[in-house]
Amino acid sequence: MDYSLQSAGRTAHLKMVVVALACAAVIVLVGLNAKTDIATADLQTKSVVVKAGQPMRYADQETSTIR
Repeated sequence: MDYSLQSAGRTAHLKMVVVALACAAVIVLVGLNAKTDIATADLQTKSVVVKAGQPMRYADQETSTIR
């Protein structure tokens, strides 16, 4: 048995092409039948709306601490 692609016969190359096309078709079908719609996925999440208020001061020091 010869494992080289260069010396492989015509049927071996045909089998590889058929397997590659079958795998590509399966991937395309799975992608097309995916049920999650990216555009409406964010709308379905229940997020909290936060309105901007007055600016807050988090520290009393004017200088920054370098650690």
